[in-house]
Amino acid sequence: MPAPRLRATPLPGIGVQYDLVTRDQRHLSVVAHRDGARTVNVYRAEDPDSCAHSLRLTGSEAGALIDALKPSHHSASLLYTSDLGLVAERIEVAAASRWNGRVLGDTRMRTETGASVVAVLRRAEAIPSPTPDFRLAGGDIVIVVGTREGVDAAAAILGRE
Repeated sequence: MPAPRLRATPLPGIGVQYDLVTRDQRHLSVVAHRDGARTVNVYRAEDPDSCAHSLRLTGSEAGALIDALKPSHHSASLLYTSDLGLVAERIEVAAASRWNGRVLGDTRMRTETGASVVAVLRRAEAIPSPTPDFRLAGGDIVIVVGTREGVDAAAAILGRE
């Protein structure tokens, strides 16, 4: 069975929305707000575009929910968390991204978010510690490490079209 796809959509001024369609074709989303809060949305089975229920969680409530969903809380994009509050996440550069064909330094990601790009996965190749002059391409998977907020902000930057 293929891994579930988690799609990230930047919401300017709000944060990032993560959408997941389950194996049973149920649509769920989490909006990661810039203030650390999270909104969990469950959509109607008969109309996956119609929200049936929405629940807003504080940052600490969201953390408690993550702990409940562990034991190792692996997902397609979340690689690692620790008690230090750092996460590592895979963020795809879309073909339509404004960064497709531009150098990593142009994103100003580290300066703007405090998050670090530790590697880029391109097809079957891993490029560790890419330099600012590394040229991004659509389909690249960028491995970003930082705080949850920093990584969310990095996802918003890389998601810009």
